[in-house]
Amino acid sequence: MSRTEPAGTPLGDQFHLYDTTLRDGAQREGIAYSVADKLAVARLLDELGVGFIEGGWPGALPKDTEFFARAASGELSLRHAVLVAFGATRRAGLAVAEDPQVRALLDSQAPVVTLVAKSDVRHIERALRVDVAEACAMVRDTVSFLAGEGRRVFVDAEHFFDGYAHDPDTALRVLDAAGSAGADVVVLCDTNGGRLPLGVADTVREVAERTGLRLGIHCQDDTACAVANSVAAVQAGVTHVQCTANGYGERAGNADLFAVAGNLAAKLGMPVLPEGRAAELTRTAHAIAEIANIAPDPHQAYVGSSAFAHKAGLHASAIKVDPLLYNHIDPGVVGNDMRVLVTEMAGRASLELKGAQLGMDLADRPEVLNSALKKVKALEAEGWSFEAADASLELLLRSEADGAPADSPFLLESYRVVLDHRSGGDVVSEATVKVRVGGERVIATAEGNGPVHALDAALRQALRGHLSWLDSVELADYKVRILASTPGTDAVTRVLVESRDGERTWTTVGVHPNIVEASWLALCDALVHKSQRQR
Repeated sequence: MSRTEPAGTPLGDQFHLYDTTLRDGAQREGIAYSVADKLAVARLLDELGVGFIEGGWPGALPKDTEFFARAASGELSLRHAVLVAFGATRRAGLAVAEDPQVRALLDSQAPVVTLVAKSDVRHIERALRVDVAEACAMVRDTVSFLAGEGRRVFVDAEHFFDGYAHDPDTALRVLDAAGSAGADVVVLCDTNGGRLPLGVADTVREVAERTGLRLGIHCQDDTACAVANSVAAVQAGVTHVQCTANGYGERAGNADLFAVAGNLAAKLGMPVLPEGRAAELTRTAHAIAEIANIAPDPHQAYVGSSAFAHKAGLHASAIKVDPLLYNHIDPGVVGNDMRVLVTEMAGRASLELKGAQLGMDLADRPEVLNSALKKVKALEAEGWSFEAADASLELLLRSEADGAPADSPFLLESYRVVLDHRSGGDVVSEATVKVRVGGERVIATAEGNGPVHALDAALRQALRGHLSWLDSVELADYKVRILASTPGTDAVTRVLVESRDGERTWTTVGVHPNIVEASWLALCDALVHKSQRQR
């Protein structure tokens, strides 16, 4: 048997940061982890330094059974965390040693087992269809059996808060059955996610006084309070908190591991992660999102790309004096970065800070800041947006600083795009580009599956052989938005182009009533930006 206590945090076994991404988090709509995915997520969580990783329900789901088998075979070597198998108590009327689900928990070889047990009398009588005495016996027998087999046992008291509010005596009987049989932790579950922080804290304190048991907390996010409820429970005395990465879970989700860990560490001073690992929160959040095939939430607390982004000029003025005046913590503590967004709301301080981030010292050049600010506001009024297009903003700032347009590696003479609807239903776009590059006039024609694709292909064909770095640049993303137009005028199209070269990613913007011209402007800016960086 492997160890049953977490390693690597100053708090050790005194406080449990428990992750259930691979079991409860996998119930989120749209998530379907493969076994390889589950192993990869477990490694990331272990690297971060969580104490317990709930791997799934062996015996109930073949994929989870395989996960534990592969983990036991040596595919999963955990440095900080302890692997946990999740399952149910014995079935009613069946001896615990004869229950195949309980046997599967032992066969998983997980050193810790978490059992789910109903603690609401309504669920006991209507869902389990047994009386309270039998429900408690099911808990008592299963905990005792697993503990006797050398497993450390936690018990999730399902629907506890609702059950305690309805019939506190029955809810406490279930907890007592678990504790008296040898469960190390009884976890109070807000399964329906309907509780609020003050009520959670009051109940936790009351239950702690009445039972003397070690308590944990598990919160769903149906009131958007899962993180707040979890932190309130910790402040009220629980020493075991269950979360999921990025708040993944059924319905509205679970308590977000990264927000809970960030709050406990940064706000309550609890070293719940190994030294230096809090700085890995952002990276881990995004890596797990990639495995789940879910785009990271830019507005996610602590780890979102917008968590420390500032748009208002008033904010930027204060940040220029002291970044912590408008940041609740140093973003670097959780591995994130502060960003200054430049929009029509920007002031000179915003542009000065943005220039500094781009390597331009504009502090002593007020005339550049004033002219750049005037141009940004005028362009934004026409539909341009620079907060997501740092590369276009950099070109604008450098143009204002140099007093001349950015030096382009090519000069457009003309372009033409035609659409060809062929027999059989195929639709092909063809673009012809005439440019001057390297002292030559070059004409190139290319086809594509759309006008922008064809235009990009023709431009690249024209420039190939003149720009040594061209083949390293690829189009990573393309977004189009039709902006609300003023009555009586044509609609305006805004295009964002994201480019990458294997080392970095940058975004450019183009705006025009014609979508092809808007795309051309963004494509050109992307190559001009790369050219300037090359020099």
